[in-house]
Amino acid sequence: MQIKHLNLVNFRNYESVDIAFQPGVNLLLGGNGQGKTSIVEAIIYCSSLVGPRYGGYQSMIKLGNEKALVRALARYLDKEFLVELELNQIDKNRAKVNKGDVPTPRSVLGYVKTIHFTPEDSRIVHDDPQDRRDFIDQLIIQLSPRFAAIFSDYERALKQRNSLLKNIRTLSSASMIETLEAWNQSLIGFGSQIIAKRYDVATKLSPYLEAAYKKISGDQRLATISSVSSIFSSESENSTDYAAVTTADEKIIAELFSRQLAQLQPRELERGYTLVGPHRDELKLMLGEYPAKGFISYGEAWLFAVSLKLASAELLRAESQSGDPVLILDDVFSSLDDDRLQRLMDLISGYEQVIITDAIRGKLPVFENITRFEIFDGKVRQLDG
Repeated sequence: MQIKHLNLVNFRNYESVDIAFQPGVNLLLGGNGQGKTSIVEAIIYCSSLVGPRYGGYQSMIKLGNEKALVRALARYLDKEFLVELELNQIDKNRAKVNKGDVPTPRSVLGYVKTIHFTPEDSRIVHDDPQDRRDFIDQLIIQLSPRFAAIFSDYERALKQRNSLLKNIRTLSSASMIETLEAWNQSLIGFGSQIIAKRYDVATKLSPYLEAAYKKISGDQRLATISSVSSIFSSESENSTDYAAVTTADEKIIAELFSRQLAQLQPRELERGYTLVGPHRDELKLMLGEYPAKGFISYGEAWLFAVSLKLASAELLRAESQSGDPVLILDDVFSSLDDDRLQRLMDLISGYEQVIITDAIRGKLPVFENITRFEIFDGKVRQLDG
């Protein structure tokens, strides 16, 4: 897959810009704050509807404007797809594919596939469980876009169930208990699909992770990933006690989920929130015999995170009908020494399209097929040679 053309209107610091990307390596050069990351952010948003920076989509709209437009022309094999997103401060966001309206922006998921690397990726390893859940869930959506709706439905059921638990705590009634059972079934139905899919994707990702970490780090310790869940544990208060998921059978998972909800319901009524489910689950990352979180250095954590992204790209390459995802490396050169930087470039050199941002020109690997762009003050200029 490749992005052939990108058009932005009132996006971040850009009033209007057009970029014709090429196969191979596309290098975006410019100083800090000039707009390099905004360009790749727009592409990432087309593939996930989630930006790599905090603040939500409204912060992407150029200050003083009510809406922004992102148009990305993607190509794979002999097919082209024009994905258009309209981001609005007040109205609902809108989307089109090949100039035809689609029901919701979520309908564009699957047309553009990307894997992006940033210096902040180490948070996947050493920060909160939510960062690891976000990582695996975003990969799931790229592999199976229909799961975007399942995640949304689960969040809605969870929110309603938590609200009901709080109300029952103060205004208990038979009808409320019956309603709680109905939300239990929704939670189990959507949650079981999520738990099963996380297990499936983590299992498939693990051999790619092991290979990528060895190649980029030169370290022979095994880097592994597995899915652990609150529904597979006898105690569900502490994520460190969660047990490994051992099956992708949704029927078995649903039975365990139902059993845990029944067992924990008295404590949930006391506390007013749901104590078990995929919103509390984890990915277990190991380097050798030690958990990655809390036991490895910052440098090792960043290499682990880069390896997770490389593994994700390999999994998409193997399983996606659109072939290679677009690889995006946002300001990562300064985070790697020369040897590991060259190893990373060797690993990604076979991908159809790579987009790299960098603020300096002194530490750049040698590329065979490269197109250079200069970014300055919200303007983009393709460089000769």
